[in-house]
Amino acid sequence: MSPEQIRQALLNILTRIVPDEDLSQLKDDLPFREQMELDSMDFLDIVMELRKQYRVQIPEEDYPHLATMGGAVTYLTPRMKDIQA
Repeated sequence: MSPEQIRQALLNILTRIVPDEDLSQLKDDLPFREQMELDSMDFLDIVMELRKQYRVQIPEEDYPHLATMGGAVTYLTPRMKDIQA
């Protein structure tokens, strides 16, 4: 998957987890929690969806890499490069 496809996959997951949020103005460099109502269980749901849909294993110590959209895309790009969109 390309970085743009990964970004879209994350947006799709976020849309399901926080359906009432407007994700159109999401900034890459601000933490998700500062931009939307996202609690720790919602964050774990994101991790679980990535595992379920794309078979991406994310160790707990790497969770800080997923705090922002930009960080998540950068972190996931090498891990999802061989996955078909």
